[in-house]
Amino acid sequence: MDDKIFYTTVFISLLIAVIIIFFVVSIILYHRRYIQLQRERIVAEITILENERKRIAADLHDSMGPLLSTIKLNINSIQVNDEHDKMVIAKSGTYIDEVIRGLRQISHNLLPATLERKGLADALHEFIRQVGVKAQLDIRFHTSGQINIPAEKEIHVFRIIQEITHNTLKHAKATQLQIVLSREDGFFLVLVKENGIGFDVRKVRAESAGLGMKSLAIRTDILNGSLVIESVLGQGTNYFIKIPVG
Repeated sequence: MDDKIFYTTVFISLLIAVIIIFFVVSIILYHRRYIQLQRERIVAEITILENERKRIAADLHDSMGPLLSTIKLNINSIQVNDEHDKMVIAKSGTYIDEVIRGLRQISHNLLPATLERKGLADALHEFIRQVGVKAQLDIRFHTSGQINIPAEKEIHVFRIIQEITHNTLKHAKATQLQIVLSREDGFFLVLVKENGIGFDVRKVRAESAGLGMKSLAIRTDILNGSLVIESVLGQGTNYFIKIPVG
C-alpha cells in the first residue's frame, strides 16, 4: 500500500513538473516569437520609410523642381508696363526661388545626393556642416582607416548617426558632439560622444513609443552589428556601434 502511494505521488509530481515545464517553455517561445514579430514589424516600417523617402526625394528633385523653374520662366516672360505689376512679378520670382531652395533642402534631407555620389564620409561632412549652421552645437567628425562601407549598408549608418545627432539636439542640451568613424580589425566602428545631461538608458528604451531609439537597435541589427549606449546623468552619453566588414 505504501509503495502504491509512493509511486502515485511520484507520478503526480512528475506530471505537475512536466506541465510546469510545458507552460514555461511555451511562455519563453511565445515571448521570443513576440520579440521576433516586433523586430520584423519595425524592420518593415524602416524599409517602407526609406523607400518612401527615396520616392518623395526623387519626385521633388525630378518633377517639382523643374516644374517650378518652368513656372518662373513663364512668369518672367510676361511683358508688363505697369511698375506695380513688374514688382509683383519680381517678388513672385523670388518666392518661387525660395520654394525651389526649400524643396531641394527637403529632398536632400530625405535622401542625401552626396551619399549616393561620393559615399558616407562626404555625406556626413555635409550633414554636419548643415546642422552646425543652425544649431548651437560644436560638432566634430573624424574618420580613421579605409571607410568603404557597402552602399546598401551606408544608408543605415548614416541614419544611425543622423538620429543620434537629432536626439542630441532635441534632448541632450549638449554643447559638444564628437563623431568618429573608423575601421579596425575587420570591423567598422562608430563612436558618438556628447556632453549633455544624460539619461536613464533602460527607462528610455522601455518607454520609447516611437521609432527613434528602436530604429538605432534595429538598424544596427540589420547590419549584424552591436550597439552599446552608456549614459550618466549630468555627464553625457556615449554611443558605440560595431559593424562587421563582411
